[in-house]
Amino acid sequence: MLFPLDMMRSGEVAEVAEISGDPGWVGRLAELGLRAGCRLKVLQPGSPCLLEVADCKLCLRGGDACQILVRPVS
Repeated sequence: MLFPLDMMRSGEVAEVAEISGDPGWVGRLAELGLRAGCRLKVLQPGSPCLLEVADCKLCLRGGDACQILVRPVS
């Protein structure tokens, strides 16, 4: 089951399934390590949303987080 990233809670881990939006923005996220198939951990939900991706921290605005569909990992 897929969920928008903005529905995840603090401490939850997920795998990115799909990122939609402007191709330039999607490409920039991929450069930062956020792409389909990667795992992330939600450090702080909401706006801004703070994520841990590949041992790096990434901050997204709330509207951006809803464009990222994830699959929760138990």
